[in-house]
Order: sequence, then C-alpha cells, then structure tokens
Amino acid sequence: MEKQKKRKLIFILGLLTSIGPFSVDMYLPAFNRIAVELNTSISNVMYSLSTYFIGISFGQLLYGPLLERFGRKKPIYFGLVIYLVACTGCIFASSVEMLIAMRFFQAVGGCVGMVAARAMVRDIFPPTEFAKIFSSLMLIVAVSPILAPTFGGYVTASLGWHYVFVFLFILVSIIFVAVYFLLPQTRKPDPSVALKPLPILKNYIGVFRNTQFITYAVSGAISYSVVYTYITGSPHVFMDMFQATEKSYGWIFAIVAAGLIVSAQFNSLALNKFNSKDILKTAFSIQIVVGIIFVILAYLHALDIFSTIGMTICFIFCQGFIFPNASAFAMAPFEKNAGSASALLGFLQMIVGAASSALMGIFQEGSLIAMTIIMTSSTITGYVIFRLGERKMDQAASAALVAEEDLEMIEGF
Repeated sequence: MEKQKKRKLIFILGLLTSIGPFSVDMYLPAFNRIAVELNTSISNVMYSLSTYFIGISFGQLLYGPLLERFGRKKPIYFGLVIYLVACTGCIFASSVEMLIAMRFFQAVGGCVGMVAARAMVRDIFPPTEFAKIFSSLMLIVAVSPILAPTFGGYVTASLGWHYVFVFLFILVSIIFVAVYFLLPQTRKPDPSVALKPLPILKNYIGVFRNTQFITYAVSGAISYSVVYTYITGSPHVFMDMFQATEKSYGWIFAIVAAGLIVSAQFNSLALNKFNSKDILKTAFSIQIVVGIIFVILAYLHALDIFSTIGMTICFIFCQGFIFPNASAFAMAPFEKNAGSASALLGFLQMIVGAASSALMGIFQEGSLIAMTIIMTSSTITGYVIFRLGERKMDQAASAALVAEEDLEMIEGF
C-alpha cells in the first residue's frame, strides 16, 4: 500500500476511534456548570460518564457480528446515526436523568467507530505492523484529550454546556461524510454469519478461549483502566481540591494527554529495536514503580497541583507503550472473525474502564489518594495477569514441542 493512501486510511480510522474520547473529554470541564443548571450534584452528573462507559462496553458486542455479516461500512452508518440522534437529545436535555439516558445511547452509537477501526486494521495490515498502526491510531486519538477539554472549557464558559454537544454533532457529521466518500470497504458482507443469539455467543466464547487473546486483552484492559480512573477523578482533584478553573483544567488535561501522544510515538520507534513483549514488561514495571511513589506522596499530602500534574504525566506516559502492544497481540490470532475479536476486546477494555470509573465515583471524597490507589492497583493487577498468561503460553508451547519431538521419534522407528 502506498504511503499517502495508508496515511489517509489511518487518519480516517483514527477519527472513527476518536469519537469516544472526544465525547468523554469535551464535556468534563462542564461538570460543575451542568450540575448547577440541572439543579443536581456533580456526583449525579458523573453517572452520565459511567453510563457512557457502560454503553460503549455493551454496544461494541452489538457491532461484532454486524461487521461480519454486513461488511464494515453499513454498521458504521447505523451506529453514527444513533449517535447523532442521541447527541440531539443531549443538546435539549432538561434534567440529569435525560442527560444520563441520552449519553448511554450516544455511546452505543459512537462505539461502532472503535470496533470497526480495529477490525479494519486486522483486514488490511499484516500482524507485524499491528503495534505500529495502533500507535499511529493512538496519536490521533490522543489529540482529542488535548483539544477536547480545552475547547470544551471555552465553549462552556462562553456559550454554555449545551453547545458542547452541538460541536460533537457537527464533528461526527463530518466523520460520517468522510467515511462515506473516503473509506474503502475492507471486507465483503458474509451472509453465512448468523445473527441469532446462540451462534453469536458461541463465536464470542471461541474468541475468549484463545489464551493469547485473553492474556493480552484482559491485562491491557485492566492496565488501561487507569486512564478512565484519571478521567473520572481529575475534575474533582484539580477543580475542587486545587481550585483550577474550567479553562485551566482543560489545559491540564491537554498537557497530560500530550505525554500519551509522545509515548505512543516513542513506542513506534522502540519497536524498531525491541520486541513487543520486552517493551510491555519494561513499561509495566516502570508504571508500577511510579504508581507506588504517587500513592506514598498523596498519602503524605506532599503534592501540590504542579507535582500532581508531573506524577500523572509520568504514570499515564507508560500507557503509550502498554496499550498498543497489548492490543496488537490480542488481535493477532484472528483473521476470519476480526470483527468479533475487536468487539470483545473493546468490551473488556470499556467494562473494566466503567468499573474503575464507578469505583472512583464511589470514593470521590477520597480524592487524590483514592485516585492514585485505584490506578496503581490496576497496573499491578494487569501486570500479574500478563505474566501468568505468558507463563501459560510458554508451557503450552513447550508441551507442543515435546509432543512433536515424540511423534517424530515414533515415526522414525
């Protein structure tokens, strides 16, 4: 594939993937304003974030079989239309309950971009390029936390929080047009794919039983949940604890996201010299050490706003190495049912993210200490699962090698 065509394709896939992050990050600075105007608490507004994560989680399972049955583009159209209708509901929401409900459907529609993008990467590129392609997608996706909160803060302060969703409506409409005219159909429809519950469930179970998939999907999902913990907890930490303004919070969020962009590109460079497994081990180890230090400093109340930003950057920085490599390993075994594998991968990532987001909401009053403990615990848990899975795969490979040698010996006689 020629470079210019490849870059255009990656850019469009990145835009599809960025719908989710934009939809989350842009309205974070508006939490306080939404709570005041809808006569509710910030904790209740945070439920709109949790339900969004839940909608993304289960919505992705919906699109897995649809992407196999109808090809890649028709399900994308279907999902984006749902998103635009729900976005209209958010614009005219007059109560926090309505906002929470519309955010759920907005997530169900928008998550098609994430599932389709991963599946199309598997359709087009060889497995050896997966980690680099996912790093490139992360570059585009990570731009959203830089632009979205900052822009969202200005929009909220100048026009009101409803206009955040007006902008999202316009953005996704543009993406819809780009998909229609510029994105190729990378997989033909397959009428043999059944859309009945039992075959769909069996297909997902088959993917889930793959040891390589479950090792990297689960460890990567638990590790990446630190980002959702940070997203949920950061408005309280920076705007309530450290008294940052809406605009200042947008810039803080952008600075942290910039670290994620830089690390994702360093990961692409590192892949030229090191293998993905060694990169994963090193990144996990560094993140655990940083997390433990972060917890200790938070417990001792030794952090001000600037040192908190610095520690957060160091912690999130490691995700630029962990997430692309874990995702690449999880998707590698699947060619025929890449859509289902992508959907299940996304489901695991988001359901763990929703759980961590809800947990952060419960312990919101614990503020910075709670946020650092949840983030560090997630990293340690992800690393343990990664190492256990690696050991199991190594044992299986050794057993298979021994069996093959025994067979050769028998045949020799």
